Amino acid sequence: MLSEYAPIAALLVISVGMGILILFISRIFGPFRPTARKLAPYESGMEPFGPAIRRIPVKFYRVAVLFILFDIEVIFFLPWAVVFRDLGSYGLVTMGVFFFVLTVGFIYEWKVGGLEWE
Repeated sequence: MLSEYAPIAALLVISVGMGILILFISRIFGPFRPTARKLAPYESGMEPFGPAIRRIPVKFYRVAVLFILFDIEVIFFLPWAVVFRDLGSYGLVTMGVFFFVLTVGFIYEWKVGGLEWE
């Protein structure tokens, strides 16, 4: 029974081994001349100041997750609109439930203050 998973295990072992081998070979034979400028953190072409590792406020993460959540949920409306006539009342009720859940989540985030930028 476990022999059925042998090809997957072999692929996993070969993939991890190949990745480690490539990193090792590139480290040995590749050019590595670190300078202060090369090791400096880079963002938007600006000179870095302060520590390289800073705490990111949770509001950025929350806004990003909310955008992805609501964006992906809205994307589900397009295929539904294309086949709306073929689905009939079942499709209308199903999308109504989906839209209701989406609206409840949106109202909850609005009431909690997840959409406000301080």
